[in-house]
Formats: sequence, structure tokens, C-alpha cells
Amino acid sequence: MKSIGLIQVYTGDGKGKTTAAVGLAIRALGHGFKVCYISFHKNPEKWGYSEHAVLKKNGADVFALAGKHSLCNKRVHAASVREDCLKGLGFIKEILKGKKYDLLIIDEINISLRGGYLKTDEVISLLQEKPPDLEVVLTGRGAPVKLIKFADLVSRIKKVKHPYDKSIKRRKGIEY
Repeated sequence: MKSIGLIQVYTGDGKGKTTAAVGLAIRALGHGFKVCYISFHKNPEKWGYSEHAVLKKNGADVFALAGKHSLCNKRVHAASVREDCLKGLGFIKEILKGKKYDLLIIDEINISLRGGYLKTDEVISLLQEKPPDLEVVLTGRGAPVKLIKFADLVSRIKKVKHPYDKSIKRRKGIEY
């Protein structure tokens, strides 16, 4: 028998939001759950996010949507990013209709909200359409208050100290 699916938000300025979501995905896969992992604003072809490969290897369906971000690439226009994010929401809507998964992770969607590429009401409206037994995790810095109030579980990951503060660059296998 399936249990009730909750909405979780992992946010804050600390390291570990995506890592926590991936850990949950691995746990769910270990129990035979069907997992869908969707990332926003990540470009796995360019940066080689190893979590995508591990999740695929272990049976998760993995998708990278809205790979561009106007803060990371000045040649990208915000309107184009919004269009990609809206297409991403359409893709997620189809996933919700399919009722194929037990766990859906939408990694870095809070970046879309924080950047104004998506509106909080658009995301909440989508989440209201989720099947009752689907667990959904949304990650990324800057989750809006309205989303935090809407969610069932919220973890705020706070930075106390980070190697970036000492100009230590991101490290393969640790930060990506």
C-alpha cells in the first residue's frame, strides 16, 4: 500500500540541498520506488553532473530542463529563460498526469522562482495537481515564503563556513 505523498522543500545558503535530494532518491530506489529527477538551470553536457549518471544507472529517469540562466551567461535573455522554465512546467505537468512515479525531485526550481523566471503561484498550482501518493522535493536557494508555507516539510540548510570563502574552487566529486 502506498503512503501519502508530501511536498518537501530544501532551501538555504548552505551546501547540501541537491545532495540531500539525491540521497533521498537513492534511498527510494533502494526500496524499489520509481524516481524522476528533473534539474533546472544545470547543463550536464557542459558540466557533467555526476549525480545524473548515478541516478540513471540506478534506474531513475533523469531530465535537465531550462539549462540556461541569465545570471551565469550574460548573452542569455531573461525572457528566453522564462520561456524554457514554462516549458519545464508543462513537462512536469505531463509527468504528474502520467502517475508513473513515487518520487519526483525538481532540483533548483527555487532558482527559477528567486530569479523571477517562474511565479510562485504557477509552481503551487502545478503542485496542487500532483497525485496524492507522489512525494515531491523542490530544491534551491531562496524558496519563497508562500512555497514554504505550502510545503509539508521544509529544511533550511544554513552555511556556517564554506571553502568558497577562502577562494577554494569547486571540486570534482565533492561540489559537482
